[in-house]
Amino acid sequence: MTNILQNLAGMGGLTEQVIATDFLISAKSGVRNLSFAITEVATPELREAFREQLRAAVESHENITNYMIARGFYHPHNMSDQIQVDIDTANTALDLAQKKN
Repeated sequence: MTNILQNLAGMGGLTEQVIATDFLISAKSGVRNLSFAITEVATPELREAFREQLRAAVESHENITNYMIARGFYHPHNMSDQIQVDIDTANTALDLAQKKN
């Protein structure tokens, strides 16, 4: 049913890509925030707890990245392909905005 609604809205499989991209951005933010927090904590116990969280966050980032690469949503090693994905996504967003008006 979800695919039918996505197709009717003109989004096709874009929803999966949007969710994965948002998840990747959140994972990157978590890595950055945890790295900063490690430098600010006052006790070795907290520092170690944050290090464990950082390891988990980096692993999550890797898993999300691999998922996106496998589905063709993300091309970190091929700028031309990534630019084309970004252009296609932007055009879809513009088309949706025009349909809404």
